Amino acid sequence: MAAIHAWLAQISNPTLLAASLRPASTDASFRRYFRIDAADGKTYIVMDAPQPAEDVRPFIQIAELFSQINLTVPQVLAQDTVQGFLLLSDLGTTTYFDAFQAQPEQAHALYMDAIASLVQMQSHSQPEVLPEYDRAFFLRELMIFPEWYLGVHRGATLTEEQSTSLHKVFEALLANIMAQPQVYVHRDYHSRNLMVMDQGNPGILDFQGALYGPITYDLVSLLRDAYVYWDEDKVLDWAIRYWEQARRAGLPISPEFDSFYRDFEFMGLQRHLKILGIFARLAHRDGKEHYLQDIPLVMSYVRKTAQRYNILIPLLRLLDVIEDTAPVVGFTF
Repeated sequence: MAAIHAWLAQISNPTLLAASLRPASTDASFRRYFRIDAADGKTYIVMDAPQPAEDVRPFIQIAELFSQINLTVPQVLAQDTVQGFLLLSDLGTTTYFDAFQAQPEQAHALYMDAIASLVQMQSHSQPEVLPEYDRAFFLRELMIFPEWYLGVHRGATLTEEQSTSLHKVFEALLANIMAQPQVYVHRDYHSRNLMVMDQGNPGILDFQGALYGPITYDLVSLLRDAYVYWDEDKVLDWAIRYWEQARRAGLPISPEFDSFYRDFEFMGLQRHLKILGIFARLAHRDGKEHYLQDIPLVMSYVRKTAQRYNILIPLLRLLDVIEDTAPVVGFTF
């Protein structure tokens, strides 16, 4: 905190009121965010991303990239890349998550704005601008699930047969994912990282991990949110609206919705298996136990998807054994 205050004291424009510095939000990473008042009557955000665990340079690069394609992102007003400090414009205090809790009827309009911004971002995608979201990266993410969710959280040791079965499911997911068209991928495009704005809605946060990867990834993040549940008919309606907009924008998307939705579901399963592992790791390694309360929703996504495709059924059977929820089956002769 002394280092932050010393750095802020060097900034002359805007004139910051040091005594007003206060926590702005929590984060699953090592980053911290503070809000600070200024003499111009505005508020600003201070990001503290400590080295070597964090690096502010990708944030700076992607903020510039997204700003150039007319997405609403924080402006970087001052930076110290060595200490990991940024001064940012403030996009306000109302996340999509907050808005959904207060006024669920706003959801459709907010999602339409979020889908329009997503299509805008994807339409400007170019290879070799962002790092590639490659197969090895996806596999590393999937392996967080057996290590932290099954192994640590559930205390399970998989048999050789169970491990083989699980990896066959992983291979099926990866085959689908790597065949999808590639675009810019935010990687956490969901209700806690989208801000409700009067103009240029939504404001987009937490984009420093953006990569070049599968076209369905961010839509899954948005519609099968780990923190907000929507009925399947709503998810399907919004997915269709995205698909129609993406086609009109000339994005390389499947001309058949059924094929697109299968890609959407397989991408979602990969993401949700990773999230189960990450939530378990945050709780057991980092002491952030509140993430455990979000596991049931994510698991419901996993189970519903796995039961819809024969190639994914082995995952469902494994979960039934590990979680001791195998259904009782009766026979009538």
